Amino acid sequence: MVENKYQIKLKKFGLVNWIGFTTLYLKEISRFLVVWAQTILSPLVSSLLFLTVLTLAIGNERGAVLGFPFIVFLAPGLIVMSMVQQSFSHSISSLMIAKIQGNIIDTLYAPLSAAEVTLAIILASVTRSIFILIISVLVFSLIVEIHIYSIIYIFIGAFFGSFILGALGFISGLWAEKFDHTATITNFIITPLSFLSGVFYTVDKLPEFFQFISKINPFFYIIDITRFGFLGRSDGSIYFGVIYLIILSFVTWFISYFLYKKGYKIKS
Repeated sequence: MVENKYQIKLKKFGLVNWIGFTTLYLKEISRFLVVWAQTILSPLVSSLLFLTVLTLAIGNERGAVLGFPFIVFLAPGLIVMSMVQQSFSHSISSLMIAKIQGNIIDTLYAPLSAAEVTLAIILASVTRSIFILIISVLVFSLIVEIHIYSIIYIFIGAFFGSFILGALGFISGLWAEKFDHTATITNFIITPLSFLSGVFYTVDKLPEFFQFISKINPFFYIIDITRFGFLGRSDGSIYFGVIYLIILSFVTWFISYFLYKKGYKIKS
């Protein structure tokens, strides 16, 4: 009787532990909302400073880019660059803080699969980016004329771009052993790729070799598709870009899933 009363049974969650997944996702969202001035306001201020300085230095009287004044062309690119950088920052900091403080053990022991953990953290990164997108559009519209050509393409570019960078941040967070390593990735990979992706120019201005390099840079398609959603004009192939980003989203997520499942640098 006693054995039957206190018999330990395996908790069944079904195919997906929705309670655990949602809890981790909401925990990640609350983590960046608590310090909103740093996670949301700071990137907005940086984008506004870029917009102001470049407009003053180059002038809005410069020749039209894709048929629009330079400042109108520039604004969507700055918004997207800020979004994807913050998506990367969220997932990499989440893993690094958990590893350094030692509380990653709570996530490892929780009844959550590798797919649930990776998707919860990456989707929280995407959510942070969407927050920045909405707030940036509202604030930028007070300064510059913001066009909305297609909300669908804006969402596609923003979602898949943020998802890819969130997954890359997750992978980098597993690999990095200290915050110096994260700074190295940000300074030598993420920032150069984002700056050299057509934020400030159209790639047809580049020599042919560098045009080819730019058009295999995922940042180029992230910015180009989202900018197309704003302006209705693109610098590259929109359909190829969408397919490219979807494939990259799956590949980067699968790598993050595989590494976490294997316990890469988090299990002895």
